[in-house]
Amino acid sequence: MRRTTIPALVAVSLLLASAPAVAAPTADAPRPVRAVTETPSLFDDEAGGDADADDPAIWVHPTDRAGSLVIATAKNGGLRVYDLRARERQAVATPPAPGPDDEAGRFNNVDLVAGFRLGGRSADLAVVTDRGRDQLRFFRIDGRTRMLTDVTAPDVPFVFSADQAEVNEQRTAYGLGTYVDATGAAYAVVSRRSTPEVGLFRLVERAGRVSYRPVDRLVLPSTFTLPNGATWSPCTDPGDGPQVEGTVVDPDTGVVHLAQEKVGLWRTRLVGGRFVGAPRSVERVREYGVPATFDAEEDDCVTDYAADPGFGGRIAQDVEGLTIHRTGRSTGTLIVSSQGDDTFYTYDRRTDRPIGRFAVVDGRVDGSQECDGAAVTATPLPGYPGGLLVVHDGRNTPESADGDGGARPDTNFKFVDAGFLRSSR
Repeated sequence: MRRTTIPALVAVSLLLASAPAVAAPTADAPRPVRAVTETPSLFDDEAGGDADADDPAIWVHPTDRAGSLVIATAKNGGLRVYDLRARERQAVATPPAPGPDDEAGRFNNVDLVAGFRLGGRSADLAVVTDRGRDQLRFFRIDGRTRMLTDVTAPDVPFVFSADQAEVNEQRTAYGLGTYVDATGAAYAVVSRRSTPEVGLFRLVERAGRVSYRPVDRLVLPSTFTLPNGATWSPCTDPGDGPQVEGTVVDPDTGVVHLAQEKVGLWRTRLVGGRFVGAPRSVERVREYGVPATFDAEEDDCVTDYAADPGFGGRIAQDVEGLTIHRTGRSTGTLIVSSQGDDTFYTYDRRTDRPIGRFAVVDGRVDGSQECDGAAVTATPLPGYPGGLLVVHDGRNTPESADGDGGARPDTNFKFVDAGFLRSSR
């Protein structure tokens, strides 16, 4: 396995040299779009199943578009499978902890692999990062029953950790993007929680089940030299590094986009099962270069916006979900969740040229706030003639009372007709 580490000073030069000049954020309002429907609430408490919505993927049925599915992670609550009316069809539990002092499964991100050879037949797979157990897990999608079946090999290795003790520290598999190259080889690009590391893993069959092996790795920078000569690092929890979560691989070109949450959006490429060339910056977060310190009492970073040196971009940290609205082999739109201002920025898929931004606002159902994951298909589906965009809503409303005078943590997913993306270019 090859490991590519970008030295901080070299990476800084690449970041500053390659990042496009971006004007300061304007007061222009994002384009408002409204959801068609939404999934049932997921409550992050024991009464509601200890579930927290995070990341969706869209499986288009190969022969019956009405049978298409949305497969989504619910962290401790496992996977949820929805039909096109956002009705839950299946709930898949996470695996239990291997020992009494160990972490149980916690499903973070999901992506799809089509046409994987399994047991001598072609299978569509949902691939999931289990951040609790530091593993990838695999589920066959049955086109007839539209149900998921676990096909994970029983001896899958840890993704990043050396042993169970390290797994329990929870610097584990986090973000995920899948890719199938021209030879049919399937890969998973996986980020590591609380670090700037990203690994590349090849998916392999093991006696009718699915496993994986590492083939490459890169490390994004943690420290940057600003144009004024000052050194800056994004504020994180003590001992942590600036992590990546949002990850997407262009199915036609192998171009990889990575969302380093508190730094910005990066671009690299996969060729022959390897990361090729140093990642380059597409855009920085607004808070890039702004001093911030961790407040232990608040258990959060406090940013001194009054000392902003003015080197940031448009995206309000955190940079989160990434997805591609693919309208042809080289045409379409990259969508980026700007969690800090509850909007989404769009870029030309091929050139990374900024296009615009939009927000999913209240309408028939409430809008999307604090969005983590997003997924889109340009394929027309019943109820979504322009294609389907699914976005996470991290603050679903109206809120439900928890019985103690407060509100229950409530998350879900919004289903949006994606036709507006064609007209917004």
